[in-house]
Amino acid sequence: MRVVDAARLERRRATAVRARIARDRHPYFQGVAAARYLLRKVFRLVEEQARSAGLDPLAHQALIQIYGSDDGALKVREVAERLDITPAFASTLIQSLEKKGLVLRRRDAEDQRVIWITVTGKGRAVLYRIDEQVQAGVDRFTGTLSDSRTEAATSILMFYAGVSLRRDGGKLG
Repeated sequence: MRVVDAARLERRRATAVRARIARDRHPYFQGVAAARYLLRKVFRLVEEQARSAGLDPLAHQALIQIYGSDDGALKVREVAERLDITPAFASTLIQSLEKKGLVLRRRDAEDQRVIWITVTGKGRAVLYRIDEQVQAGVDRFTGTLSDSRTEAATSILMFYAGVSLRRDGGKLG
């Protein structure tokens, strides 16, 4: 586990934000490149492990979104929204997960038209197993990154998420 200096990270984030509107945007795109490299490598690891477990990567993401939701349950349209797919496609995806015994559908107690999707014990076991494999790969990969590249990626991810380490919200001006 790498520890980064918060003040240095915030300076790097602020520099990247300023560089977005500067004539020379190289510092900003350095961070974007580092962030996208990091994300792509990690997503590739996740996708490979999902396939190894017999899941399409999108089905794996559906399991994550359902299980990781606030209540551990989502409606079909919420799954669609979180995966940025159509509700019809989400329904088909959920049906395939249900056939594998990874999710359950249940009707809402108050409104029988509403169907909630939850992850079964078998589905959780699959998620946990994939996550353990992914973590091993992520540890190997991130161990090869320099502190500078890690900070560049983190600063852009902070920017993308609208996060600052400053009390004033990182406002520049």
